[in-house]
Amino acid sequence: MAESTPAEQEAPFRAQLTEYLAHLGVERGLSEHTLAAYRRDLRRYAAFLAVRGRSGFDQVTEADVAGYVEAVRTGADGGHPLSASSTSRAVVAVRGWHRFATVEGHTNNDPAAAVRPPGATKRLPKAIAVEEVDKLLAGASMAEGVLGLRDRALVEVLYGTGARISEVVGLSADDLELHAEHPSIRLFGKGRKERIVPVGRYAVDAMDAYLIRSRPVLAQSGRGNSAVFLNQRGNPLSRQSAWAVLQLAAERGEVAGHISPHTLRHSYATHLLAGGADVRVVQELLGHASVTTTQIYTMVTPDTLREVYAASHPRARG
Repeated sequence: MAESTPAEQEAPFRAQLTEYLAHLGVERGLSEHTLAAYRRDLRRYAAFLAVRGRSGFDQVTEADVAGYVEAVRTGADGGHPLSASSTSRAVVAVRGWHRFATVEGHTNNDPAAAVRPPGATKRLPKAIAVEEVDKLLAGASMAEGVLGLRDRALVEVLYGTGARISEVVGLSADDLELHAEHPSIRLFGKGRKERIVPVGRYAVDAMDAYLIRSRPVLAQSGRGNSAVFLNQRGNPLSRQSAWAVLQLAAERGEVAGHISPHTLRHSYATHLLAGGADVRVVQELLGHASVTTTQIYTMVTPDTLREVYAASHPRARG
């Protein structure tokens, strides 16, 4: 007996699939590109169900849906394995189709409601060594004239406070308390949530040099504003321009690897924890709503585990 084709396999669900795709295109207004992706995902799903002997929505179980998710992730159904993002899209398509079938009265059963895409693998945040931070700061200082003072201050504040780039370029003069008994900066994070973070002496000195000798010069070209960091036209420094400052500083300082504002934020948190800071203190400094977000910085690599074991366990030495 000849093996059935994908078109033959999906036949039991063809009418429902055609109806749903028409709904997505006409009523939901999905683009042709998105619609094509949904069509591929759902035809593959219909074929998968048919191979498992399902000929209608009432026969589909949660185990079938979960099995499909695993199949497309690994290629176990004979198709091309999908990436994590593409698998997530496939799960959204399947959940939407089942929900549509329920609303339209094709079935009272929604086996996909509780199925979620597989979690993405957590990666350790990228952090650079303290020596690399020093090289980055040196590279920032290589810019000519007033820009060198600005760039040095920018990098010092990013690394010295762990602030997001949007928080730093959004600083105004009223947010600075650099000469108080305990110098600090007021930052506005996501949702305009305010937090006060301490500033170290290196950042204070760099900011003083910038504010006294550089910013007044830059401000002459502008129309007057309270932004702390300015561009050459006297306007507030943009996120893109701040990013470019870091890229150039890394190039001049010969810092290897990809350096971004988030690299300094990760390095700030990693170096604090390595120095003995409590994770909940770091959570407050970073402005994380949940400590679970901060706890990713406490993850250690297998190499670190082996090193600690070799140095600490009495039976590790042979």
